[in-house]
Amino acid sequence: MRVLVAEDHPSLARSIADGLREEGFAVDMTFNGDEAQHMAKAHNYDLIVLDVMLPGQDGFTLLPKLRKAKINTPVICLTARDSVKDKVQGLNLGADDYMVKPFAWEELLARCRALVRRGHDNRNVEIVVGDLRIDTVKKQVMRGRKLVKLSSREYALLTYLANRKGQVVSRSDIWEHLYDANDEVASNVVDVYIAYLRNKIDKDFEKKLIHTRHGQGYVLSADE
Repeated sequence: MRVLVAEDHPSLARSIADGLREEGFAVDMTFNGDEAQHMAKAHNYDLIVLDVMLPGQDGFTLLPKLRKAKINTPVICLTARDSVKDKVQGLNLGADDYMVKPFAWEELLARCRALVRRGHDNRNVEIVVGDLRIDTVKKQVMRGRKLVKLSSREYALLTYLANRKGQVVSRSDIWEHLYDANDEVASNVVDVYIAYLRNKIDKDFEKKLIHTRHGQGYVLSADE
């Protein structure tokens, strides 16, 4: 999942970005509201973490612009302004959640996960595809009774496919959601990681879950 972190305090922005990357998210980062607007329009993010007090244009100015542009990416606002009036204003302008600084990292991470699930119309912490079960809180994957150990990138790819189970997902779409602007990867990296997943998810099972649609992409489904 790809996240935009727009926060004007560099050390806090880097701390949030590093924490999200450790959890398997691809993260783009900016310290400026004008740049955040450009990036949000240029990329299809799964989540935007938006500081309210940004230079260029603040979060409360940017939010309605994004919604007017039909950018429905979930947004969580971060701010030191803790009045009820400010919270109501942020939510009314289009924010999906609102956290006051200072905050606990565990709470921010839990809210980010919840908003990503909501953005994919999945309110459950566990995703089930046939006999494949993904616990998105514990980051644990089971195929039948077998515990499947995945790298962070493999897990990110699997959860992205699982959130869109039954849908054909193109290589370009996978690339857009799993890699941030600073990633330097080979052009065949998506196919390589699909092969890794198949080896761990499907190899030892008669029923395959990962399917190729030639010229279109991949689909994760138990109904093939």
